[in-house]
Amino acid sequence: MSKIRELNKNDFAGEVLQSDLPVLVDFWATWCMPCQMMAPILEELAAELEGSVKIAKLNTEDGSNQDLAMEYQIQSIPNMKLFKGGQVIGEFIGLRDKETLRQEIIDLVK
Repeated sequence: MSKIRELNKNDFAGEVLQSDLPVLVDFWATWCMPCQMMAPILEELAAELEGSVKIAKLNTEDGSNQDLAMEYQIQSIPNMKLFKGGQVIGEFIGLRDKETLRQEIIDLVK
C-alpha cells in the first residue's frame, strides 16, 4: 500500500500547511514521463522517511488544483516543494536519483 497521499485543493492546507511534519509535495501530471519515473523513487523515500517527512502528490492537470499550481509557481514538472511549518523551505525541479533527493531533504529538515 502506498505511503504517498494524493492531495487536492480541499485537503492541501490541512495535509501540508498545517502538518506537524515536513511535507514533500510532488507537483506532477499523468502525461509527464519524468514524473512517472520519479514515482517509484518517491514511494521508496516515503517508506524510508516515514515518521520524519510526509510525501504527497498533487496532480497539476486536475482543473481544481490549477489554482495551487499557479500559487506555487509551478512552471515545469516534476516540481517537488518541501514544506515545513506551512512554508516552502526547498524546491527540487526535474528528475532526481533517490540518494540525491533523500540527502537534499534531510539537509533541509535538520
